[in-house]
Amino acid sequence: MTKVFAFMVTCFFAFPVLATDKPILRDGEYRFLEAQFGDQWAEQDARIDERLAEIHKANGGQPPNILYILIDDVSFGQMGSRMLNYVTGIDTPNINDLASEGLSLMRMYTEPSCTPTRTAMLTGRHPVRAGVKEVKVALVGEGLSAQEVTIAEILKKVGYNTAHIGKWHQGDIEQAYPHNQGFDVAFFPLHQQVQLSLMTREAMSANNMFGFHETGQSNQFGLDERFRPYGLVTGVEGNAGGKAREVDIEAGEEWTQAHYERMNERYQAQAVEQIERLTKQDEPFFIQYWPLYPLNFVHPDQAISRNGGFHADKLQLLDGWIGHLLDKLDETGKADNTIVMLMADNGLMHHYEGTSGLNQLIYRGGKTNHLEGGVRTDAFIRWPGVIEPGSAAGDIVHVSDLFTTFARIAGATDYIPRDRVIDGIDQTPLLLEGEGNSRRDYVYVYEGTILRSVVKQEFKMHLPAPGVPGAAAPVFNLLRDPREEHPQIGTALWSGASFQDMVKRHQIMIKKYPHFPLGKGVPYEGIENLRPESELAREVFASWQPTK
Repeated sequence: MTKVFAFMVTCFFAFPVLATDKPILRDGEYRFLEAQFGDQWAEQDARIDERLAEIHKANGGQPPNILYILIDDVSFGQMGSRMLNYVTGIDTPNINDLASEGLSLMRMYTEPSCTPTRTAMLTGRHPVRAGVKEVKVALVGEGLSAQEVTIAEILKKVGYNTAHIGKWHQGDIEQAYPHNQGFDVAFFPLHQQVQLSLMTREAMSANNMFGFHETGQSNQFGLDERFRPYGLVTGVEGNAGGKAREVDIEAGEEWTQAHYERMNERYQAQAVEQIERLTKQDEPFFIQYWPLYPLNFVHPDQAISRNGGFHADKLQLLDGWIGHLLDKLDETGKADNTIVMLMADNGLMHHYEGTSGLNQLIYRGGKTNHLEGGVRTDAFIRWPGVIEPGSAAGDIVHVSDLFTTFARIAGATDYIPRDRVIDGIDQTPLLLEGEGNSRRDYVYVYEGTILRSVVKQEFKMHLPAPGVPGAAAPVFNLLRDPREEHPQIGTALWSGASFQDMVKRHQIMIKKYPHFPLGKGVPYEGIENLRPESELAREVFASWQPTK
């Protein structure tokens, strides 16, 4: 079997046979809640189905369009609030307006870092179930497996046109590219901002990158010339069923901050172009725009924000771009039938506390961390005529819920896989009937493969280290102690056993339905115009791989 044929077979069988008679496999905690509220939910579902049918009928029998915007590393409270804009010295008027026009999800939980959050949204599963453990920067020969089923693949089953623009961050192997994961067209960097914004001469000069660029320090005693990962592929573009092409850089050219800025500008322009193109089609669309900004590691020539920090400036610039995008959607006449959602992927990178003055405003912790500051972000969703403007919900929502929610709104629930655990919970009742209608009151929070904490209602347990008795695990009341600094003995005494039961139910389902393996392969396959330096980078990577 050739590699190409093997890949095609894998892709074919990744999508399970449609079986609507089988229920979606759920984690133990959801089933525990379902046993208590199943009859009530069934009654509500009948109303929801009737309301969705009315919405589709009013639009000529079609479901709504979806524009999903996911931005990097912005902690809870740093956008969407005019009051907190003054605290941070950043103006986000367009994002503030979007928040006022729809529903603010005040307890949106993500994963602690970029790649896991994106995997959770795309698959409706905790990333650990897909073998996804952490953020990867350079060549790894890994990525999202073709065995996983993405929301784009689900939506295409019911006639959606799909487009991905911007950060992808799901691996450097062919099966993981977005145009092989359900997107008709894809414009994306193969890696992420560490490579694109930090691994530059300018970032080194700004004292934000040490030892990478040869001009930064003497390599008098260096032996390994390939320790520094030069020659990485930057931006690529691809269409479903075809090969990708590298763009942005020519053979022998050095990647610079200017390249990074042009890349961001191009992704913004391409997002606008896709709105213009897809709104002219007869079918509904799903556009996924994941900007690279505000992550940036070099100060602008001229600051635009009162803050003046390089992360703050790029967030304010991005706000203007989002405003332009929404204006363009208005011009097409399709805004009234388009769901627009904007959120961040995780909390702030600690690096920006010093360089942009963006402190841990409310919650403690940040990117990569299981504390609330790492996994609580701003999230806003607008659906004209359906979601009440200026509304808010304190219900718990997890980023994986978008998978099942978008699927139901699109009429595609039947295409959700039945052969694996789906963690995402359908939050359509929350969107249509408002606060108090979420079907989750819990979240499992992982750092990589390690389950670090469990949230239930207003309580949160930090799990003990292996071998440490569960009775020693600290429990926090997040309403009284949002920074998780003062564990309460009185809470732990009654809640400890209940938390341990939650963990047991979770572990039982993992044992019954083991995690899928991460996709493996040769980096950069499926790119038809690799530069010689990228070919060399791949050869060096492969040179140490064990042979069969």
